[in-house]
Amino acid sequence: MPHDLLIIGAGPAGLTAALYAARGGLDTVVLEMGVPGGQAGLTDRIENYPGFPEGISGMELAMKFAEQAGRFGARIETTTVQGVDLAGEIKKVYTGSGEFTARAVIIASGAHPRPLGVPGEEEFRGRGVSYCATCDGAFFRDKKVAVVGGGDSAVEEALFLTRFASTVTIIHRRDTLRATKVLQERARDNPKINFSWNTVVTKVKGKEKVESVELKDVISGVTGEEAFDGVFIFIGTEPNTGFLKGALALDDLGYIVTRENLATSIPGVFAAGDVRAKDFRQVSTAVGDGAVAAMAAERYLSGL
Repeated sequence: MPHDLLIIGAGPAGLTAALYAARGGLDTVVLEMGVPGGQAGLTDRIENYPGFPEGISGMELAMKFAEQAGRFGARIETTTVQGVDLAGEIKKVYTGSGEFTARAVIIASGAHPRPLGVPGEEEFRGRGVSYCATCDGAFFRDKKVAVVGGGDSAVEEALFLTRFASTVTIIHRRDTLRATKVLQERARDNPKINFSWNTVVTKVKGKEKVESVELKDVISGVTGEEAFDGVFIFIGTEPNTGFLKGALALDDLGYIVTRENLATSIPGVFAAGDVRAKDFRQVSTAVGDGAVAAMAAERYLSGL
């Protein structure tokens, strides 16, 4: 018997969609490959989500989302989505745990950190190269680390790393940060944080683990090398859409194209959160997406 709704991904968008759908009486199953929360769940502190004036850890917020969705009957299945067949009236989602079917699907599979794509990055992943300060920061106590990037995520993670590292150098290809002003001020006021402007990483070097990075000044073209014990990379994200294999319309970067009600190019299939093509990717915008997608799915299932 097909479910009413399958939701792929249990980040803020997916869990909000699950809450709305289940509360609306839909038989709702969420498919999640790991721990609920998505990228937000890996964030040390979220200070700009309404209702938490003192801030809240990403994992704690994610658990509250999951608890609330479960309260209304949404079920989370831990499994990896491997492929889909969305063309028919009954949608099929193929996972490591078998086939799931439903009359409607919301894709909220999120995004993953974009790699630098330089020599040594893949080789030293997990041995000094990281994409998650909250996950790996404690391994770099009293060490010298680099953070690559200039947006909110990069600066937030750099600030978090100062709890452990002796020094944190933010390496940015421009001469100004893209992060919000309050984060920039905190970074500049932190005595442990240094800046390397107009600079890119061209190679990660070491033997058993990261020992240094090769740097290039983008203005002068001069290259050099600096010793670091770890490199944390935050230069944006790429959508988790590989499992779709051309099943619906994507933009040039691989994000799902949606209409105003978050419907995709296939009837009965919606997208929400970081996986869809849009300008802003925040917890609050993901939550809004989840609510809209769930209400649109409910309307679709009602034949409206």
